[in-house]
Amino acid sequence: MQRCAWVPLDKADYVQYHDLEWGVPVHDDRQLFEMLILEGSQAGLNWYTILKKRAAYRQAFHHFDPEAVARMPDTELETLLNNPEIIRNRLKVYAARDNARIFLTIQKEFGSFDAYIWRFVDGQPLINRPGSMLEVPARNEISDALSKDLKKRGMRFVGPTIIYAYMQAVGMVNDHSTDCFKSL
Repeated sequence: MQRCAWVPLDKADYVQYHDLEWGVPVHDDRQLFEMLILEGSQAGLNWYTILKKRAAYRQAFHHFDPEAVARMPDTELETLLNNPEIIRNRLKVYAARDNARIFLTIQKEFGSFDAYIWRFVDGQPLINRPGSMLEVPARNEISDALSKDLKKRGMRFVGPTIIYAYMQAVGMVNDHSTDCFKSL
């Protein structure tokens, strides 16, 4: 079975992520929140580093319940900075709580985060069908606009490149290569 060239076939968890999640449209707010926090945590790192720590992130951040994360006190966040199972970057850990609060505000404004985010692609995934990884952009006009809006609302670790990776992760963009079995 042919997969995108970036998938390391010797890493079963990475293969599973590619096959079952990457590029698959997500409409569940908790999953959307999880990927927003994980993609922000990835900033400056590779995705596999975060993927290996995903279970620990779920434990540390209340299974990505945005209401619970929004209520995390400083003492709990400080404890997380000593947890070797997650990325112990103070700015990223505190941004998770701040972003959760903004996430909840967006939910109230639009009825759901799903309704807010998917309007940027008119409710339908963008299908790019790149012939190679060289044809996959690091960002696009939509990720620029979404990033700008999230930043205006106060979110952090939501730059255009992070947001493009987020859009790929939650299926707003399908960048599976034309030779991949997941390509449409």
